[in-house]
Amino acid sequence: MTTTTTSQPALPNGIVRFEDYTAKKKLTPQSTEMGQNQFLTLFTTQLKNQNPLDPMKNEAFVAQLAQFSQLEATTAMKNSLDSMVSSMKSDRMLAGSSLIGRKVAVPDGPATLLSGQPVTGSVDLPTGADGVKFEVYNDKGQLVRSQILGAQTAGSMNLSWDGLDDNGQAMADGNYRFKVTASSNGVTSTPTVNTLSTVRSVSSAGTADDAWLLGVDGGKTISLSDVKRIGY
Repeated sequence: MTTTTTSQPALPNGIVRFEDYTAKKKLTPQSTEMGQNQFLTLFTTQLKNQNPLDPMKNEAFVAQLAQFSQLEATTAMKNSLDSMVSSMKSDRMLAGSSLIGRKVAVPDGPATLLSGQPVTGSVDLPTGADGVKFEVYNDKGQLVRSQILGAQTAGSMNLSWDGLDDNGQAMADGNYRFKVTASSNGVTSTPTVNTLSTVRSVSSAGTADDAWLLGVDGGKTISLSDVKRIGY
């Protein structure tokens, strides 16, 4: 059987095949993407080497110019978006830093007692409750205060502790924990209690969504996007 070898046609001076150019320059996949300079070089080379007897048609000429204009507009848009994202990062940092010293609602956060001042919190009861039991535990997990509350309507229920135990004695300053047990139609649940804690620091999570984290009392950290209530 005879093998026929087909030779590739010769190219005009100054024109090289893409395969040869890639092999010579050892381009990486990232560097093979065409940018403005590469597009303009390819376009002008095409004009220089067009057949004088069969020049490029006006329609093709306009179409390529339109592609070049679109490429420029896309590049400019990307630069503008990059600048806007960078500006938004700074704005979010300023917004987060303005919360330092403020109180935010922290899910299952510590109830910090200071100088006998009342400690507040809240709990969501979407369907209400026939009865609610409110308990306060110290940092050792010991029950110090227990209250039985009446029926509650659907919505957010506010909680407040005056810093006293069941015997009316003032408790020492420190971190405590609130617990709520709700009963509705014979079903008992323990919904999450949100307590107001003071923001002590703001930092970036370093994730793809560029989330910001708030450091609050008790060493707990929450995402800025999870904050649903801010107080003093």
